[in-house]
Amino acid sequence: MKEPALRTQPAESVAAVDEPAAVAAIQGANPFVGMTVAQIAAAAARWGLAFGQHPTVLVSEVLKWSSEELKVIAGVSATVADAGDKRFVDAAWQGPVWSRILQSYLITRSALLDSVDNLGLDAKSANRARFALTQLTEAAAPTNSLFGNPAALKHALRTRGRSLVDGGRHLLYDVRHNGGLPSQVDTRPFRVGESVAATKGAVVYRTPMFELIQYTPRTREVYALPTVVVPPQVNRYYFLDLAPQRSFVEYAVSRGIQTYLISWRNPGPDERDWGMDDYASAAIEAMRVATRISGADQVNAAGFCAGGMTLSAVLSHLAATNDQLINAATLGVTMLDTDADSTLNMFVSERTVQTAISRSRRKGVLDGKSLARVFAWVRPNDLIWNYWVANYLLGQNPPAFDVLAWNKDATNLPATLHAEFLHMWIDNALMKPGTAEVLGTKVDLGLVKTDLYVVGARTDHLVPWQSAYAATRAFGADVRFVLSNSGHIQALINPPGNPKASFLTAEQTPADPDTWFAAAEKSAGSWWVDWADWTIARSGPPRLRPRTVGDRQHPILEIAPGRYVRE
Repeated sequence: MKEPALRTQPAESVAAVDEPAAVAAIQGANPFVGMTVAQIAAAAARWGLAFGQHPTVLVSEVLKWSSEELKVIAGVSATVADAGDKRFVDAAWQGPVWSRILQSYLITRSALLDSVDNLGLDAKSANRARFALTQLTEAAAPTNSLFGNPAALKHALRTRGRSLVDGGRHLLYDVRHNGGLPSQVDTRPFRVGESVAATKGAVVYRTPMFELIQYTPRTREVYALPTVVVPPQVNRYYFLDLAPQRSFVEYAVSRGIQTYLISWRNPGPDERDWGMDDYASAAIEAMRVATRISGADQVNAAGFCAGGMTLSAVLSHLAATNDQLINAATLGVTMLDTDADSTLNMFVSERTVQTAISRSRRKGVLDGKSLARVFAWVRPNDLIWNYWVANYLLGQNPPAFDVLAWNKDATNLPATLHAEFLHMWIDNALMKPGTAEVLGTKVDLGLVKTDLYVVGARTDHLVPWQSAYAATRAFGADVRFVLSNSGHIQALINPPGNPKASFLTAEQTPADPDTWFAAAEKSAGSWWVDWADWTIARSGPPRLRPRTVGDRQHPILEIAPGRYVRE
């Protein structure tokens, strides 16, 4: 069956999709492990068993819920939905019948979630139970069914049932082509090399593992030291070159920074043995190529997400071998301290890690698309039910949105690298010197004296900003820490001119992140500007730009974005 045709929505239709919320919710480049249905069921069962062990708590909760439910029936309940909950914005929810349905749902959800705190569960079990109950209560929201959603009912009447026919076609398409989950995005308007990943440049070096893209200078002069970008090994690199006016790469080039970027090849089962040593060696190889083309003795380097973990290991190895290849480095939303609380840590244990490793070893890779589907349930309202209502009950097409299109363009992770990342995570290896080894040297970030620019994201559910902040105590370097006001991917796609953008900085970096936060000062605008100023100050003197990219030893192999990003 063909994908439903793109149609313009009528002006009176209800827009159920909040694009900024969806973008904030995507997990982006995550190299780790998800939760399974069995784990969620076990968490719910543990909650139910705890009730059996605390009958007085059960009686108390039932009595409390009954009291609130009687107020709802009598029409005297003061329960209201959160102001930011867009599921209940339709005016019909203020009516006598619909308001009672809403209030009954809200008090039942609150009773279930609040009960977790009264059962004496340990912190991890309580978090897991709360997560499992969240899945149940959000799925049970009245807005997820046609007859519990007044906006969908009105829209069906207004369109004479056409919205339901369209919704049925969308459902059939998703069952056949999207694993049964509602599609989040219409990807058709986004073509790699045209509307996304469109900054001018060329592939000047290629190996079986990566392509090195050199971007065409746009300024009359450029700074002497180039910057080499190390993207994550999961997902395509082009969230850093998303679209004109929304591209980190484009902005860096516009500031006169000579910019090179690694485009990792999407591995298959045949590349199952690619590990951290291979990726670290490849990153160093790319940097040395950049020095040869630019004529500089050193480079600056920037690593993002899992690429930042790789760059951290490279920095440690270079420090251990007294190699001065990297002059200054940037880490963006990089998980360093894995003991920091996060949604993902709820389901991390030796058992779940070993299960995840065994699964990827059988396949040869960690399947990025399957992982993306799993992580949609981390934020079910934003990434599941929001689209369920919009696509099926309202009959709307998914939005055409570049960030969500990129997020769907997932890649695989080699089984060996996946296992190494997981061991680094569970062992907190980047924070414990000597726990991990890369290229024959023990990882010890304290040896690194290179200036660092570190970016965290305040509402990041994948890499808590406190985990990124740990760079200030892990590295033996001068660290400038910047905290963006957005989520994991939004923090990185943060062009100047966004009136909602802001970031926090502070002169001192105390060991305690909360102390830093209390003293930090807010700056309006994008951290990109601050980063470029910091990088330029460490990029040497300006000089005339080269007349072309590459050189005789490194000729243009292909126009950017190259071959690997399309595989």
